[in-house]
Amino acid sequence: MKRRVLFVCTANSARSLMAEALLRHMAGDRFEVASAGTEPGEPHPLALQVLQEAGIPVDGLYSKSLSELQGQYWDYVITLCEKAARECARVSSGAQQIAWDFPDPAEANRHATFALTLKEIRERIGLFTLVHQKETSLKPADYNPVTVFKAMADDLRLAALLLIKDQGKLCVCELTEAFEVSQPKVSRHLASLRDAGLLETERRGQWVYYYLHPHLPDWVVRVLEETGRNNAALIGQPLARLQAMADRPAVQCP
Repeated sequence: MKRRVLFVCTANSARSLMAEALLRHMAGDRFEVASAGTEPGEPHPLALQVLQEAGIPVDGLYSKSLSELQGQYWDYVITLCEKAARECARVSSGAQQIAWDFPDPAEANRHATFALTLKEIRERIGLFTLVHQKETSLKPADYNPVTVFKAMADDLRLAALLLIKDQGKLCVCELTEAFEVSQPKVSRHLASLRDAGLLETERRGQWVYYYLHPHLPDWVVRVLEETGRNNAALIGQPLARLQAMADRPAVQCP
């Protein structure tokens, strides 16, 4: 599944738009990318010009308000100025927040300044994609038992694993309802399970669904099966709340 990246600056007219276009151009097969502004304006003509001169497509680029994207799930929220970093700290509670700080080239309104900003953002995005590639390549291929059991050594994480195994696929809103805990807490625990290689994800619209990793080794599957078979009470109440949620169409996830 592609990781989702949101770039944010004040006006979404230059820096974050250039970052959106650059990442899509440089590694679009690995990411879903968007950008937004805390006080959106219009795409700056010089931003579009330097992108085109660098051979980077600008089709579909337009300035958007942060509020249009705030309810969506993001793996990374990257701010490109201090003002945006202050104002969008809670855009997506499950996202990794990254703060970059580039001067606004619109203040100088010079072609050379925009070209320099594009160069600097391109270099930073190159590092970001390299680090991301290294991180994702560190997924535990051999499923070290210490890593696996550490991930399970929490009552909520273990119960979430068993519930997801029982139901096949569940989204964050369903797990929040089932365990009666906050969405940020559920997201943190799910991220830990995914990082341990126990869960995988699938996107449906703005919702992310979690399911057991399809390549779990047999010994991990057996541990989950035996644990669930002998400890049904761990997910008894969560299952009942899920059923109650299904009986209330108004609160069902899309």
